[in-house]
Amino acid sequence: METRELRYFIAVAEELHFGRAAERLGIAQPPLSRAIQQLERRLGVALLDRNSRAVTLTEAGSVLLREGQAALDAVDAADRRTRRAALATTGHPGLVLVTKAGASGDLLPKLLDAYAAEPGAVAVDVLLCGPGEQERLLRDGRADVALLHRPFDSTTGFDTEELCTEEQVVILPAGHPLTSRAHLRMADVTALPGLPMPRWPGPDGTYPDGPGPQVRDQAQLLQLIALGRASAVLPESCRAHLRGDLATVPVLDAPTVTTVIAWPPHSRSRALAGLVRAATGAATRVTGPSSGATVLGTGRGTDR
Repeated sequence: METRELRYFIAVAEELHFGRAAERLGIAQPPLSRAIQQLERRLGVALLDRNSRAVTLTEAGSVLLREGQAALDAVDAADRRTRRAALATTGHPGLVLVTKAGASGDLLPKLLDAYAAEPGAVAVDVLLCGPGEQERLLRDGRADVALLHRPFDSTTGFDTEELCTEEQVVILPAGHPLTSRAHLRMADVTALPGLPMPRWPGPDGTYPDGPGPQVRDQAQLLQLIALGRASAVLPESCRAHLRGDLATVPVLDAPTVTTVIAWPPHSRSRALAGLVRAATGAATRVTGPSSGATVLGTGRGTDR
């Protein structure tokens, strides 16, 4: 299959209308129809059911839509990484590391400092993003490496090195009656009157239904908590950078959060291997008996 054919098919499969798909692609409808028919003949299967009223996907078409999207994402990612690698030969080498804004506050600067001290270290551009965006940016080639947080981020398809795991705390306005408690449970947190949990945007940019406020970043969230409009459950490392008008209480039954460094499995970058080694070493130095976090990384790095 050609990438052009895949792009044509995906446009039709997503629009379920040849006219709209042709307009989206900027081509006439007849050559689009011929390209889809040629693809079906080559594969020997029907991808679309067509009648006078509608276009629908067959089971085979649904599979090709899913697999084709992944294939084109991989092609686009290869394009971006190839162009970035070419910069290394023209005097502009570098890595792009993506992480969620406000996360890994202690680990990130130590990681960058540790890597900068490595022989042959290259420049590292840090890309800060919203919740859940790190995975997408790593998959589509706009980043070389990411700090992800399980169980919230998926690491499927990536090579990873676990750095640390930590418990979670609830952040409340300072002076709230529950801040005097030694610990809470999730049932206590979800039942807090007037302090609903926030709603973060999904991958498509839309917010789920619910009573909590819509938030875009951690700075906005902390401001809402200080105003008595929300509460939030976050990894306990957040405590190091909280303002004086906020307080935390451990949440006993909240899931632990594991920070991992992740990269594409086919990467053979020596610079990336050095960054992974630096990350595992930095995690060892950042976490300790007083932090409540447990170091998980092996520190062995990778040759990928």
